Amino acid sequence: MPQYKYLGRDQSGRNKNGKLFSTSKREATLKLKQKGIRVEEIQEIPETLLNKELSFGSRVKLHDFVIYLRQFATLLKAGVTVVDSTRILANQTQSKTLQRALISIEEDLRNGNPLSEATLKHKNLFPIMFINMVRAGEIAGNLDETLDRLATYFEKQHRTRQKIKGALAYPAVITVVAIAVVIFLLVAVVPTFVDMFKDFGAQLPAITVFVLNSSEFMQRFWWLIVLLLLLFVGVLFVLYKDSKTRYYLDLILLKMPVFGSIVQKAAIARMTRTLGSLFSSSVPILRALTIVETIVGNEILARVLKQSRDSLEEGLPLTMPMENHWAIPPLVSHMIAIGEQTGSLDAMLTKVADFYESEVEIATDRLKSLIEPIMILVLASVVGTIVISIMVPMFDIYNHVQ
Repeated sequence: MPQYKYLGRDQSGRNKNGKLFSTSKREATLKLKQKGIRVEEIQEIPETLLNKELSFGSRVKLHDFVIYLRQFATLLKAGVTVVDSTRILANQTQSKTLQRALISIEEDLRNGNPLSEATLKHKNLFPIMFINMVRAGEIAGNLDETLDRLATYFEKQHRTRQKIKGALAYPAVITVVAIAVVIFLLVAVVPTFVDMFKDFGAQLPAITVFVLNSSEFMQRFWWLIVLLLLLFVGVLFVLYKDSKTRYYLDLILLKMPVFGSIVQKAAIARMTRTLGSLFSSSVPILRALTIVETIVGNEILARVLKQSRDSLEEGLPLTMPMENHWAIPPLVSHMIAIGEQTGSLDAMLTKVADFYESEVEIATDRLKSLIEPIMILVLASVVGTIVISIMVPMFDIYNHVQ
């Protein structure tokens, strides 16, 4: 979308200048007039590498998207039109990616297109669930309630994701620190003792020989280690695009001790929360299952959902494939079955999601309290082993000199 720079005066006569995105020079002038700025000069900025914004990642950040949804719902409930709400949010959002999209959406809305069709043109930015729920809200005439429900949904998703990231951040940092310390010791410290050990001809323990050989290998073939690491990451990235590979990787994650339980609970919370939100917005059940299958983020649960969708199409209960699957706890299948029988499936799914989101929070808090001393012990053991492997021969040399 073109960017324009302008020069003008506000209602008090003070000079105003700046930049804004717009579909045309005329549209940019109208937007500035609505802000109370009398335009004296406006021109399009040629797009070059110096002024072009680089975007790393196609989607809007979840935090910015949640703020957008909550403010959008609030404006609609206050009686502001969809077009004016979109314009207001485009002017105040902190996300440049979202701002450009909203400017384009506002133009489509002014041309008479519904919000769902306008956002569909930016499906690389907006989740498919958002687009479908907005379409359902437009048909039902409760778009403000739908947006409010979406904001709540994504807020809960954001909170759960932050909980998991917080639990994994500490061990990740400790692991990086441990690797950095080991590399420093092997590359900078251990080599200073090699010549000393050779001069004295001391009998070296097996652990010392291993550390010295590791140090020599690290110095001579560090490039090979980096190359193999990059190759491993690249192969893993390519293989992850294949559904079979994703299935086995997700299987490994779910079978891991401690972490597997958290991953399972988080995935089930995401699955049930999404289904519950879609059902509450009157999205057809088969369409809802298809959407959740694509966004659940776990290939094992995605296959269970596909089987559930096939079961419904054959006239069988939704829960039949879930009841005998090891990845679905009995509580989930029983609650969904009750919801089917009583006609309150959305409420039951919401209760299941609340339960497992609470379980994730408890599990991550417990994990953080347990993993801190374990990681410190691991770091101390690794560094201590290297130090001891150097100190033991030093004591032998000292005794020999004595």
